[in-house]
Amino acid sequence: MIRIDNLSKTFRVHKKDPGLRGSVRSLFRRKWVDKQALRDVSLKVDEGEIVGLIGANGAGKTTLVKTCAGIIHPSTGSVRVLGYTPHERANAFRRQISLIMGQKQQLWWDLPAADGFLLLREIYLIPWQRYQERLDFLAKTLDVVSLMTTQLRRLSLGERMKMELIAALLHGPRVVFLDEPTIGLDLTAQRAIRKFLLDYRADNRPAMLLTSHYMEDIEALCERIVIIREGQVVYDGSLRKIEQFAQHKQLAIQLKTTIVKQAVGADLAALLPGLASGIAEIITATEDRLTIRVRQDHVTDLSAALLRELPVADLTIEAADIGTIIEGIMRAGLTP
Repeated sequence: MIRIDNLSKTFRVHKKDPGLRGSVRSLFRRKWVDKQALRDVSLKVDEGEIVGLIGANGAGKTTLVKTCAGIIHPSTGSVRVLGYTPHERANAFRRQISLIMGQKQQLWWDLPAADGFLLLREIYLIPWQRYQERLDFLAKTLDVVSLMTTQLRRLSLGERMKMELIAALLHGPRVVFLDEPTIGLDLTAQRAIRKFLLDYRADNRPAMLLTSHYMEDIEALCERIVIIREGQVVYDGSLRKIEQFAQHKQLAIQLKTTIVKQAVGADLAALLPGLASGIAEIITATEDRLTIRVRQDHVTDLSAALLRELPVADLTIEAADIGTIIEGIMRAGLTP
């Protein structure tokens, strides 16, 4: 479906000199610098797969999506989607893909969504019976049947996003690019769109490439993720396997009796004699409860020491939050 080999993209941008004098100078003699947005990116997305693209702002996620959709021409390397070269913009290619961007809309602000859908039917040459069947199915699934004749500008953000989803999927694309589809939506709308996308994937099996800053989107929709840092792929694999890159775990200890207040604020070396310093730190502490962050390779030893030295009623070992691990990778604190 989607195959990317050694893709790189470089933009030439204007370098602004600081100050008024620099601004005047730039009017007559501009300086240009090359910014490499993507560097030797290679990946493959198969039919029925939702791949999550994760990265900080400016990492290259949207550039990659736009390159796959044919909006941006690659500098080097190759992109093949459904056997087509995207930037050639063949009509047969464009009829089989869809690009959904949470911060941009393709429907017309002052028209009802129903009018926009009719225009899209003409653009994509959708047979009337197939158009009617798909529109009815999508509108009922997203629960927007009663809103079809309402001007788009009178709808809530969540309702508008549902209409954008219908517009993007009306022609039955085989490849769907989703760039921040739930940005700015409330929790109810986010959950509704996630469920819809999962159901749509199960019924139609398109290849889907998703970018999002919401870990709830990634965890709910994607089994595989690609982490991009400064234009390069630093991880491509299972979302669940990302836990192996965690450097710490967290221990939550409930005590049978309260400990003396002086011990609550003490460091672990004083609280638990014999433990090497620097392997753990107390995150929160009350008289009957402790939360401790521990290096991964010392969890067993510290747990045994806690059970031996303190009146423990309950001890829970919690794996690091996936979002925290990914944040560490994106900030170059971890290297997969």
